[in-house]
Amino acid sequence: MPSPPDASREPTPPLLYTVQQAAELLQVPISWLRKKAAARAIPCTFVGKHLRFSHADLDAIVASGAQTPAARPRRSAPRRQP
Repeated sequence: MPSPPDASREPTPPLLYTVQQAAELLQVPISWLRKKAAARAIPCTFVGKHLRFSHADLDAIVASGAQTPAARPRRSAPRRQP
């Protein structure tokens, strides 16, 4: 006999996110996400004509936007006048 589902377990995330769900997770406008996907500038998944995003797609979008901090130029000491 199968055991009843454990109510204390966290629900598993969906395999694919809608544009609205992905935009909410990434905290970006839906229009930005649609434009980037249409231009094939970000990873995405099409199920038929429907645009969807996998967890791996979202991770890749975040990783592609990561920037390393720019090194600040050293300030030279002011020149002393003789």
